[in-house]
Amino acid sequence: MRILGITVPNEKRLEIGLTCLYGIGVSSARKILDQVGIDRGKRTKDLTSDEENKIRAVVEGMKIEGNLKREISGNIKRLKDIKSYRGIRHIKRLPVRGQRTKTNSRTVRGNVRKTMASGKRKESKT
Repeated sequence: MRILGITVPNEKRLEIGLTCLYGIGVSSARKILDQVGIDRGKRTKDLTSDEENKIRAVVEGMKIEGNLKREISGNIKRLKDIKSYRGIRHIKRLPVRGQRTKTNSRTVRGNVRKTMASGKRKESKT
């Protein structure tokens, strides 16, 4: 089954298979299946074409994939343009949501290690 150009895996349960779409997690996949009236444990390959069309209609009404990514990047750009605190943190590529930076955020800041100088070891004469 293909939704918006993305192939949903055939062997997985629908509840998990729908999460391959960006913007749909497990909870929203469950809501979609409950709304359409399809069993969560059903496999994608076992769907009828009518059921596929129902799921496709609900999913296409949601903001997912490219539209969602565009909205998120637009929000971040707006924060950067107005020079808000969060926008400045985005510009500097630092954690935005209040996390500490002394010991964590290595992946964002890079792997620069500061080691303590412990003095050189002296060789003992025997």
